[in-house]
Amino acid sequence: MTDSTPNDVAGRFDHDVFIVDQPFTLFVNRYYVSEAADSEYAPGALIAFCRQKPFALKEDLLIYSDETMSREILRIKARRVVDIGGKYIVTTPDGTVIGALQRRAKASILLTTWVLVGSDDRELAVVRESSVPVAVFRRVQNLLQAIPLIGGIVSLILDLIPIPYHFDIQQGEVMVGRHARKTGIRDRYRLHIEDPQHRIDRRLLVALGIGLDALQSR
Repeated sequence: MTDSTPNDVAGRFDHDVFIVDQPFTLFVNRYYVSEAADSEYAPGALIAFCRQKPFALKEDLLIYSDETMSREILRIKARRVVDIGGKYIVTTPDGTVIGALQRRAKASILLTTWVLVGSDDRELAVVRESSVPVAVFRRVQNLLQAIPLIGGIVSLILDLIPIPYHFDIQQGEVMVGRHARKTGIRDRYRLHIEDPQHRIDRRLLVALGIGLDALQSR
C-alpha cells in the first residue's frame, strides 16, 4: 500500500467511511486505514498506518501517514500502566488533545462497550458490540485458551472460525454509524459514520478503527 493522499494532514481524514486492515503477521500487529473504494470492503488510498509495539506495558500507539513511518500524524496513549477504565488519549504529534477512547469496564462484562470523548471531555457517542451470542462465544473462547496445554490448540482451531465482530455507534438512542468486520480469516473492517455536522472529529474515528482491534486485550 502506498500513501496517495494529499500532503494536507487534516484533509486526509475528511471521510465518512474508513477501511481498516490488519494483515496476518507474526508478533507485531500492523494496521492500514484507507478510504473506501466501493460500498463494501475494498480499500482505496491509504490514510494512516500503525505498527503496534509488542508486549507494551503502557500502550502508546503511533499513527503515521504511511508505512515508512517518517511522519507521525496521530497518537493513542494510555493514561497509566494499569487503568481499569481503559481511557486512551488521542492527540496530534504536538500533544494537542483531540479526544479519547474510553472503555466502560462494567458494561463490557456482557457487551464490549467504548465511549468516544471529545477534547472538552464531553461524551460524543457510545460504541457497543452488536451481538450477544458473538460476545458470549468470544468470552468462552478466551476461557478455553487459558486451559494449560490444550489452550493453544483450542485457540488455533477457534481462530479459524470467522466471527462477525460488529459494533454499533450511538448518540443517545440513535444509531449513527457502524464498525463491521468482513467475514473471513483476515481482519478487515468497514467503519462508517452518519454525522454530516462533523460533531465527531474524523481523526478520533480513525483512532477508534485501530483501537477496537489493538486495545481490546489491554
